[in-house]
Amino acid sequence: MQQTVIGNMKSQPEVLKYTLENQKVFVEPFVEIFKKHDIRKVFFFGSGTSYNVSQIAAYYFKQIVGIDASAQYPTVYKNYEKPDWTGMLNNDQILYVAISQSGTSVSTCEVMEYAKANGYLTLAITGNLESRIAKLVDTAVHLLVGEELTPPETKGYTVSVLSVYLWAIAVAKAKGVYTEARYEEALGETKALVDKFQTVVEESEAWYDRNKGSILGSERLYVLGYGVDYGSMLEGVLKIGEMLRLPIAGYELEEFSHGPTMAFNTRQTLFFIGSDDAEYERMMEFRRAYLKYTPRIHVITCKDMDADERDMVFSVKANKYLAPLMYTVPFQFVAAKGAKEVYIDTNINPFEEPLAHYPAEEA
Repeated sequence: MQQTVIGNMKSQPEVLKYTLENQKVFVEPFVEIFKKHDIRKVFFFGSGTSYNVSQIAAYYFKQIVGIDASAQYPTVYKNYEKPDWTGMLNNDQILYVAISQSGTSVSTCEVMEYAKANGYLTLAITGNLESRIAKLVDTAVHLLVGEELTPPETKGYTVSVLSVYLWAIAVAKAKGVYTEARYEEALGETKALVDKFQTVVEESEAWYDRNKGSILGSERLYVLGYGVDYGSMLEGVLKIGEMLRLPIAGYELEEFSHGPTMAFNTRQTLFFIGSDDAEYERMMEFRRAYLKYTPRIHVITCKDMDADERDMVFSVKANKYLAPLMYTVPFQFVAAKGAKEVYIDTNINPFEEPLAHYPAEEA
């Protein structure tokens, strides 16, 4: 049977459970690097969905582990950045991490080849351990997503987010930032969310179904996020852009008020993503203000609020670190079901030029 994007989306509860149950495969080799080396800085690289995961990964490592971390566009980094502008770190104190589901992303492969050639520690997580990127790094670990043969990645995103979160809490334990008890508590919270992910999928689809007329009838869509969910915003924009193909833009919550609001009209739709970071009350303030200009306002959160049918308030609750696993699922339905309803075939990539990935025979 041919895979479909919607089929992959609906398989997320199962594949997330499998990833959690088999986490040793990719967590233990990652933690071992931190045990062997005094890592002071981590760079996360990826393109497309993998870059969006990198944004969340960098947040995790700064906020949970307490280590300098950043997400980088591979080509921008290679051409304009340095591993350590201070000149105070040794090569083996800097870790380059590639996130690449296919293992064939041109820019990500190139930056990892550069890093290894210059003596930095390198690791890649990929769905294909025989891929090009696995041959370019010191350590390759398996992204346990299984096959995702459709061009847009959906389950690959959630599996990647779960994987980098499990890395972060395991490194926090290894470095003494988390006690054994706190680590077990974090694992328990993760399992509780994964066990209820079917509810997340069902509630996301129901939310889309009751709001699809307004969303699909919009002349422009905006996605706003903050904190850890800046990465969620980027993924929401990407999914809608590559599948539904309506005009869409994404902004950090506060930045949206500095100019783009001048273009407001009643046919524009705004999605807010967020919960327990510092800006939550600010998000509610903006929501109240923007409702004066357009009724097409949707909040996506797991935090209880004074909601109506436009809002996606998950009955499943999670802390701010785990919530990103949920928050892009509604956008997956907007993108995939919306595309189906306007007769866009998301199983076909209409752009045929092989610029982003190495051909399979070269990988």
